[in-house]
Amino acid sequence: MADGAPNREPARAFPSAGLGLFAGPQRAHDAPPVCSRKGCRSDAEWQLLWNNPRIHTPERRKAWASCPDHVEWFEEYLRARGLWKETLPLASDRPMETR
Repeated sequence: MADGAPNREPARAFPSAGLGLFAGPQRAHDAPPVCSRKGCRSDAEWQLLWNNPRIHTPERRKAWASCPDHVEWFEEYLRARGLWKETLPLASDRPMETR
């Protein structure tokens, strides 16, 4: 205010929309995917394709990215639940294969 009185407008509780309030760390588009294991931030080298037959059509594939340290854990987890379909290496010529 021009007369030196403090501004009495209420403070905004949240920043304006579109500022990525819930976005995680940003990675470059050409960087490899990060491992999907909770708490792991390592570069993924594998993709584990899976399908939940109770909610997905048979041809549908979801993919989790995995670093070398967690690929066995993911396979065991998915196999125990009857969800695992295939494990493939991640490469520049073979991006994540969700469909």
